[in-house]
Amino acid sequence: MKIINLWSSPRNISTALMYSFAQRPDTTVVDEPLYAYYLAHTNSEAEHPGVPEIMASQSADGDDVVNKVIMGGHYPTPVVVHKQMTHHLLDLNRSFLHQCDNVMLIRDPRAILASYTKVIKQPTPYDIGIPQQDDLYAYLKEHHLLKAIVDARILLQNPRDILQKLCDQLEIPFTEQMLSWTAGALPEDGVWAKYWYSNVHSSTGFKPYQEKIIELPTHLEEIAQQCLPAYEMLLREELLVR
Repeated sequence: MKIINLWSSPRNISTALMYSFAQRPDTTVVDEPLYAYYLAHTNSEAEHPGVPEIMASQSADGDDVVNKVIMGGHYPTPVVVHKQMTHHLLDLNRSFLHQCDNVMLIRDPRAILASYTKVIKQPTPYDIGIPQQDDLYAYLKEHHLLKAIVDARILLQNPRDILQKLCDQLEIPFTEQMLSWTAGALPEDGVWAKYWYSNVHSSTGFKPYQEKIIELPTHLEEIAQQCLPAYEMLLREELLVR
């Protein structure tokens, strides 16, 4: 079985990409299996919506999730794609990453913050996962475990070309089915979908990229500026799918 982790920051294209992979007949998708683990073990002051539902829907034991869901799940297809938030990894033993194909999804932190604060008002850099992406990138690069880095803007500008290149990197065949889906929820959606996925639920494919003027209040602009060097470094990385 091929196990793929899509390591993303929040308010990225990760849900749309999960929906894209879900259209493949050879692929099962899993939505954020480490979310309950993260909530149970983080000191974040961010108030996530639907916490009781999330905790009831998943194991909060990170090792248990790795062993029974990410690595040991009994899936009906030869490919399984786990949509992951990088900041959910916390201090878990990373040895399982050596048995997976790992992809990093990145986005301009100013765009992330403009979207994220519609749900969570007072985030920190660690709530949007940029420092953790920087750290995970270093680990994956050191151990030669990184298959690709995909930037949201670049993907939305040319979905077919980028998905073809991503599939090549993952050594799986590209299929046109990945470019569209039926509007509405997926059965695989986490219980948090009603709080976060309204845009994807109203879509039938990747929405064309539109340049937006983003104006952030001072405290959020300061967070964005803290995160920009890490984002810009990842954007320059030679493994970037273009």
